[in-house]
Amino acid sequence: MNLQFLYHEYLNVKFNRGLPSVQTAPFAYCRCEDDRAELVFADHKHESFAEWMYELQPRDPNYALNPDWRPVLSDSFSQLDVYDELILYYLLFTINATTSIAQLNPYNAMNDFMKNYCFFQLTQVSDAARLKDEQKQQLRDFFFFFYLYAHPVNEETLYAFSFRGQDLVHTKTDINVERYFSAYHDYYIANFDKYRGQIGIFPHEIQACKNLTMELLKAIEGKSAKLSMPTEEGLGDVLRLVNDVDVLMQIYSENKTILFGIMKDFLSANRPTPYQDHCFSTLLQNYVCYILYFKFDEMNDLVDFFKDTPALCKAIINKIFADTIFLQKIMRQSGINITEYKNVVEFFGEEAKRIYL
Repeated sequence: MNLQFLYHEYLNVKFNRGLPSVQTAPFAYCRCEDDRAELVFADHKHESFAEWMYELQPRDPNYALNPDWRPVLSDSFSQLDVYDELILYYLLFTINATTSIAQLNPYNAMNDFMKNYCFFQLTQVSDAARLKDEQKQQLRDFFFFFYLYAHPVNEETLYAFSFRGQDLVHTKTDINVERYFSAYHDYYIANFDKYRGQIGIFPHEIQACKNLTMELLKAIEGKSAKLSMPTEEGLGDVLRLVNDVDVLMQIYSENKTILFGIMKDFLSANRPTPYQDHCFSTLLQNYVCYILYFKFDEMNDLVDFFKDTPALCKAIINKIFADTIFLQKIMRQSGINITEYKNVVEFFGEEAKRIYL
């Protein structure tokens, strides 16, 4: 499985780009009746990749007075308890569901964008040569937090994991997530007959699911080649900065008006397609995460550049502040009071006002 091919197919289906399907065997995307799309096995579409282990979900010990059972993998991970087991299951489901395409509505659109954005950035940030190691770690933690938050997961799962170098670990037990997921799939392959009634796929297909899960995990840990968004006419400058954050940071440090000019040119062009809008939104959030995260006052230069085109300034400010809640967390971390930036607040629309004021 080539994760880059799968990611391009994900974007093709998600944004109805109408391009020929690429090689993603043994998986393929299947449209559901409610306009969702799931990654399924190409030769039988009754079981999705994200939910193949749905009936293997551990019992929730929070609903038992005295949980008296052992985790399935307790022989391999003696430090694991039934609470940890459930949290690791939630993480596995969250990672696999990265491939799912949701039916969007006003209530889930922000979370959907944030999860997709953070997954993409987790594959990027490790290769960002213009960032110091400390800055990479800050952003990796930031992206992973919102990747989980936007799924969404419960609070226990949200704070249960951390990076040790590039390894994702379950903090409480120090269990390496890659090792655990590998053992998890191997267990159900080896004990397939015992669980046959709960698993709708065959052992070789569990192996295929394992392979893809490991690819997704490696991408999150920054251990594999960074992903890129596919080209499309009219997106050359935008994608050059989206697919290489070093180029974004270099251009900004040398002449920030070049970046602002690319933003202006995009907004001044014809109405964008959904994919083009997604790429532009990604560029704006890159500006948030790789520039404003470390120096929020750079926002003043953006407003100064666009002050003579207030309609464009309002459009950019509201996408920056209302497409995600990244800036809300950044400002809290840095103790920034947005009301002190009257030149910014004056361009807020209703949604930005609701979130930040």
